Amino acid sequence: MEFDKTKKILELREPFDHAQMMAVIGEMAERYPELSVGTLGRSILGRNIPMLEIGKGKKRVVYIGAHHGMEGITAALLIRFVNEYIELWRAGSVMGKIPMRTLGAARSICIVPMLNPDGVEYALHGITEDNPMRERVITMNGGSHDFCHWQANARGVDLNHNYHAGFEAYKSLEGQMGILGGAPTKYSGEHPESEPETAYLCNYIRFQGDFSLALTLHTQGEEIYYTSCGESMPAGERIARYLAELSDYRLAKPEGTAAYGGFTDWFIREFHKPSFTIECGKGQNPLPFSDLTMIYLRIRKMLYTAPMLI
Repeated sequence: MEFDKTKKILELREPFDHAQMMAVIGEMAERYPELSVGTLGRSILGRNIPMLEIGKGKKRVVYIGAHHGMEGITAALLIRFVNEYIELWRAGSVMGKIPMRTLGAARSICIVPMLNPDGVEYALHGITEDNPMRERVITMNGGSHDFCHWQANARGVDLNHNYHAGFEAYKSLEGQMGILGGAPTKYSGEHPESEPETAYLCNYIRFQGDFSLALTLHTQGEEIYYTSCGESMPAGERIARYLAELSDYRLAKPEGTAAYGGFTDWFIREFHKPSFTIECGKGQNPLPFSDLTMIYLRIRKMLYTAPMLI
């Protein structure tokens, strides 16, 4: 999957795995000196977790994709955004009433397109023969070799329940659901940030980020979550309502297991700043990759506008 040298916007036509993503990022790094490419850390199975940054502003926001394995389409959405952002910036265009040159000068956007590369690999390709956890993970998956609905990381921890935000309360719900260890979804791990993927992200944001706003992409439902246990930051609801108007997504409040241990909960509670979960697209997970363009056109104004709302 490479750039068509005659086109400025990358065409993504097939499910986006880690190797394809890294190849595209390499192409973009060569093509765009405006793009900063770094590494957040490595996954359990040693895959690079890339971190991209665009813009030069002092105020910074962070966008995160693919917490869940079967939601790899969210990584492709963020890569599409980076590609389009730089091309529009170069052209001096306007997006959502915001001049791109103004956005680039006033804000920096840090992007972690695929936080859970091992989970994405499981969901797209299954588990390989040389995986050191192969038999244990297949057992977690009910003996099935079909991993298309796998959400967790390489060892069965759901990264979006692995944050220090209502973790203890969520553990009691795990017991009620009969989840006692690694699983395809909803197992929160032994303790908050037990997984390298979440630990890397949390430590980066704590010690190097100073982010004013956070946004995570998930699928599906065409909804925007902006609260933690019913509470939001003073600007949170105002921004959420504006994002909903831009996308025609609806505002929602997480219920049940979705209300504990997630990144949005953690960011709001730890930093007292706005954070939003965007449930992209509509249908049955995993969403077909053919939905990518349609989803992107619905959320793109949110991605461009959110940094300027703080």
